[in-house]
Amino acid sequence: MNETFDYDLICIGSGPAGQRAAVQAAKLGRRAAIIERRGSLGGVCLDTGTIPSKTFREAVTWVVSAAARASGSVDGAATPRPTAEVLLARVSDVVSREAVVIASQLRRNGVDVLHGEASFRDPHHLVVHGGDASRDVSANNILIAVGTVAAPAPGAGSDGVTVLTSDDICRLARIPRTMTVVGAGVIGMEYASMFAALGVDVTVIDKRERPLEFLDTEIVDELMHQMRKSNVSFRGGEAMARLDVQDGPAHRAVLELESGKRIVSDMVLFSVGRVGATAPLDLERAGLCADARGRLGVDVEYRTAVPHIFAAGDVIGYPSLAATSSEQGRLAACHALGVEAPPMAAHFPIGIYAIPEVSMVGATEQELTRAKVPYEVGVARYREIARGQILGDDSGFFKMLFHRETRRLLGVHIIGTGATELLHIGQAVLALGGGLDYFLETVFNYPTLAECYKVAALSAANKLAS
Repeated sequence: MNETFDYDLICIGSGPAGQRAAVQAAKLGRRAAIIERRGSLGGVCLDTGTIPSKTFREAVTWVVSAAARASGSVDGAATPRPTAEVLLARVSDVVSREAVVIASQLRRNGVDVLHGEASFRDPHHLVVHGGDASRDVSANNILIAVGTVAAPAPGAGSDGVTVLTSDDICRLARIPRTMTVVGAGVIGMEYASMFAALGVDVTVIDKRERPLEFLDTEIVDELMHQMRKSNVSFRGGEAMARLDVQDGPAHRAVLELESGKRIVSDMVLFSVGRVGATAPLDLERAGLCADARGRLGVDVEYRTAVPHIFAAGDVIGYPSLAATSSEQGRLAACHALGVEAPPMAAHFPIGIYAIPEVSMVGATEQELTRAKVPYEVGVARYREIARGQILGDDSGFFKMLFHRETRRLLGVHIIGTGATELLHIGQAVLALGGGLDYFLETVFNYPTLAECYKVAALSAANKLAS
């Protein structure tokens, strides 16, 4: 322990990566601190990202289903439209409670929390600007976990009313009648499906012909089908050329596409990627340089070009998931403090919190085909599962991929109710090297969605036996 520094590890940012790193350092008996520029802890994940967006989704599904039950409607299409205030009240409540949980965890572990904007004075020293005062702090090791901010709307600033980014959703004042979503990535597709569930006519435009290209093609097709049933229109292979906001009692956004098409809507949500929130850090004073999107490059130990400065979470790019960010932060702390730690597991789950949910782990059919890996598919549909009938989900779709020769599990892909929870059974089997025989021999609770594993395994076994 070097007594010339205030701390053994300072984490800039209190999101999942910074939290987990600071707690890990404290568990190792080291002096740890977090610098957070916001008034509350949790970082982007709690302020505008993961927790607000997922809570917003649950508020949407709860309000819509409750209204549908009250009116006797099956699909909720004719139910009253909830207000933004009603939906966001639940978001605010959950965010506040989670911030208290995080603060309590850090306090219990003896992690110091310094509120203010951090910037480097040199590779070991930081200046924390808070209000009218500032203070200098030093650390033997520093972790940059500042997260990202939404990329600005090209050619037009976000006004939070007619032109928004995903960071503005938590301050939404009204639910529009029509909305255009620019960008069909994870965030764009999630919010497009949420607003469509509220009865908003949504148009999604993207330069790519297909959204979410990293997912299984069949799963994406089903997601788009379900979203189209909720009045979502897709304009693939299109790019925005110009955006204007019409003046008047109710401002309207007018998008002109490069193809010449013109789309008019009450609101435009730009979801064209995110950039690392590294601009205020004065990275050059530490001997670092971010790329064009504000991201930092790291090695397998999450070490930057300056050996004692680490980076983790969304600021280093893919996979940019809260779960992986948390694990990256823990591993970075271990490496910084000289503790051996195995690398993060290769098979991490991906969850898309659209309506309906999508989740996957392992390889897709496209990847296996390109790699010339012989595989077989086992399929289960929620409408054939008792629990699916109970839940009223007749469109859920589940499939597993098995190696034809070794019978090992290669991938699991799900769309439907509870997909992000259901996936973890397959994740465990995949990580432990299990395969088809495990699912054929295992008894699952009945009625549960987990029965999909048995049905899909039988489906694959029948194909392999033919």
